[in-house]
Formats: sequence, C-alpha cells, structure tokens
Amino acid sequence: MGNKYHGTCASDGLFIGPVRRLAGQSYSRQSSGDPATERDALTEAIQQAAGDLTRLMETVDGESQDILAFQLAMLEDDALTVAAFESIAAGTPADAAWSAALNGEIAGYETAQDEYFRARAADLRDMRDRVLRRLTKAEEAAQGDGAVLVGDDIAPTVFLETDWSHGGAIALYRGSTTSHVAMLARARGIPMVVGLGGCELAETQIAAVDGGAGLVVADPDQAEADQFSRALEAQTSTRAAEDRFRRLPALQKNGMRIDVLINVAGVEELDHINPADCDGIGLMRSEFLFRDGAPLPGEEAQYLAYRRFVEWAAGKPVTIRTLDIGGDKPVRGLTPEGEANPFLGLRGVRLTLAREDVFRTQLRALARACVHGSLKVMLPMVTIPGELSRSAELLEDCIRELERENIPCKRPPLGIMVEVPAVAVVPELFRAAEFFSIGSNDLTQYVTASSRDDPRVAALNDPGHPAVLRLIAEVARFGAAEQIPVSLCGDMASEPRHLPSLLAAGLTSLSVAPARLARVKAAISEL
Repeated sequence: MGNKYHGTCASDGLFIGPVRRLAGQSYSRQSSGDPATERDALTEAIQQAAGDLTRLMETVDGESQDILAFQLAMLEDDALTVAAFESIAAGTPADAAWSAALNGEIAGYETAQDEYFRARAADLRDMRDRVLRRLTKAEEAAQGDGAVLVGDDIAPTVFLETDWSHGGAIALYRGSTTSHVAMLARARGIPMVVGLGGCELAETQIAAVDGGAGLVVADPDQAEADQFSRALEAQTSTRAAEDRFRRLPALQKNGMRIDVLINVAGVEELDHINPADCDGIGLMRSEFLFRDGAPLPGEEAQYLAYRRFVEWAAGKPVTIRTLDIGGDKPVRGLTPEGEANPFLGLRGVRLTLAREDVFRTQLRALARACVHGSLKVMLPMVTIPGELSRSAELLEDCIRELERENIPCKRPPLGIMVEVPAVAVVPELFRAAEFFSIGSNDLTQYVTASSRDDPRVAALNDPGHPAVLRLIAEVARFGAAEQIPVSLCGDMASEPRHLPSLLAAGLTSLSVAPARLARVKAAISEL
C-alpha cells in the first residue's frame, strides 16, 4: 500500500505519473569589483527579464497575462530596485544586492496578515530568480511534462512554460489555494494539492494525485493504481458525456429553462469561448483594466474594452461589475494601505464613491458602451441604500454630460451584488435596484465569519451552510414577489452539488466559470 499524504485542494482532478522535483537553483557569478559595471549588469538583467515576461505575455491570455503583468509592473517599479542600486553603489556585487533587496520584500509579503499578500510572495521569488538567471547566465531548469511537479512552491512562469499537453499535476509542501499558480491550475484543469507539510516525494516514485480530495498517494500498490485508473477513466467518460450539453439550452427534466451565463475577467478570454454556448455574461470583472502599479485606465480605453464584451455577446445580456478592488485585490495609489482587515474596509462601491473621479470615468465609459448592445451595470459590496442612490445620481449626471458633449450613450440598468449580509437580510431596503446578483463567495465568507482564502478554516467556509442557503432563498423569494430579476454569480453556481439547493430556492439564472458550462448544464438536465 502506498503512503498517503493529505493536503488542501487547490484545483480538482485526477492524475497519476512520475514525480519531478521542483528543485531550487543556486546562482553564482564573479563580481567585477566596479560599482558602475555592476550597476550596468543589473540594469541589463532587469531589462532582459522584462523582455522575457513581455514575450511570454504574448503567448497567454486572461489571468495568465494579469499574473505576468504584476511581475512586469514590479520590475519596473523604481521603489523596488532602488535598494539594490544603493547597495551596489556601496560596493556590494550586483547579484548579492539584488537578492538582498528582493528577499527583504519577499519576507514582508510572507509575514503579511492578509492571505492575498502571502500568496504573492511566490510571484516575487519568481521575479527575483528570473533576474538572477539573466545576471548569472544560468540556464533554466526544464520541468518536463506528463509528471507530478513536487516542491515547496512553484513559480507562475514555471507553470506557464511547462507543457501540460500530456497532463500533469502539482503537489506542494507549502503553496496556497489563492496563489496565481492555483488560479492557473484551475483554469487549465491541472490537479493541484497544497499544504502537504513535511512529507518527502522522490523522483524515483510514482504519485497519484486526487486534487478534489487534497490527496497524494506515493507509489500506490497495484490495487490502488487500478482503482485510481478506473476513477480517471470514469472522470474522462463523464466529461465527454457532459460536453454534449455545451451548445444546448439548460433544461430541467420538467422542461424549466435555466439561464446559464458566464463569469469573465478579461477581453482575451472571449477568444476561447463561443457565445452560442452561454446565455450571456453574468459577471464581467472590470478590475482587469486596473493593474497594480500601472496608470489608471482612461475613459476611452475602458469604453473600447466594454464595447468588445457587448459586441461579442451579440444581443445577449452583459453584466459589468464596477470596479471591485480592495480586500484581496489591492491597487497601489487607489486602495488604502495598512488596513487591519481589508475585507471589511474601503472596498468595492465604498471605494469608488470615495474616489468619484475614478468612478465617473468608469460610468461614462459604461454608458457609452451601452449603445452597442444589452449592457447592465452592477455595484459590488453595497451595504446601505444610500450607496445605490448616490451611484444612480452619478450615472445620471454622467449621461447628461455625455449628451451635452454629443457623445452617443444610453442609460444601462443599474443593479447590485448581494454579498453583504445586511443586504441579504433586508432586501426590501433595496427596491430601487433594477436587478440583484448574489455573490456567494463573499456572502458565505461574511455569514460564516471564515476567510475564503484560509485553508485552516476551509471547512467552515461552506456555501451549502443552511444560513447561507436561507438567505439566498429569501432574496430569490423577494425578487420574485417584487419582479426584480435575481441571479447568482459566485463559485457556488459552478458546483453541481449546490445546484439542487439553488434551483429549489427559486433561482432561474446562474453565472458560472466558462470551463464549467457543460458540466453545469448536464447536471441541470438531471434535476
């Protein structure tokens, strides 16, 4: 019988294959002894690393591009590099100066209270090592494909540069469910388990990974291997059967039609999705335009991006959420720094109302894009009716401005996300909303008082908790009584096990991850 190691699921799925170690790499070079030469060497290495990232960005899209853009923005941030150059001026070799400067920054991220910042430490280590490879002329270690990659953590660019065409999996002793690599693994369907602790897996071993169960079995015996292979065959067969539903409308057994829309986070995602597969876009996260460390996007850039989504949908509804930063999505210069609890701080509509200059630019762009199709605007993190009414006033004011400037525009329907318990408990205070969209991720987090990003309380952060389900049902019931459309756009909608509860609550509109479209439609057909 093989040794079983238990961790936390970061991406579900099954895979069995040889272990490949994600070994750390050591870097060494001979210093010139001349501060000017050392400064030039580091400058060139940083420029080369930035070029590497830029070229890699051209081969990926969506969240992958956002991840690389984060690293690129950090590389171009003088505040990050100044300490290294000051150390070089004092006589420190370039590689030692760069390592010391980045290690200090990494340590700050690793000890942060917020899980989001701790997860970003992997990106900084990745960026540090890329510059060191350029500086020391070291070769990148090939990872191979069709294997289980094992180590403390894995760099995002290592994931992106790995050939996954023959499958594979990731098993990490540390790692994070909210890391960029975890996001990539879920998007690509690569099983990933994190938090395995002190176990040791050797390259001479075979490992079976069950991402959904957070389980790794080292050197499974024949019976275990056969059982795992049968499960893998069943999974493959099930997914092939589910795919038949991709292009069909979602119908329950009684003929009831359920609208199944998609959640998207970037323009590039549209190139890989057929609009015929879904009933529209239920959540477009506009944060992709607001990159950390980059200049804020102007009205024209936002208008062109929103127009692209609306035209892609070809008449189907597109719900664009106004800027939802703060919490686990900081943007320097826009979100507050040093908040004790950013998830309860200035985020979502609270922040945009505090920065009306930024909000007005976005509202103008949305009103302009509305003339090209069926666009709706959704406000995140609404807590009191005044936030909705003030946002409506600003939207009307922006439309009057555009009309005076003879710029084509149209007023989009204005709705709210139901993710704060204060809204879910008394939805009657928000009758002015033209639609509700339940954000199950944050609603669950706030109702159960358990962070969705902390594996230590993962068992508590359950969207199937009776309290969460009751609130969802009450909101759906109120919406039906008041003829206010209600949908749900959180991760809960993408999980077939939650569909019976959601449909029993009266929901007839769900917005899911694009990769889950076929699975969700197939599950609905069985209800």
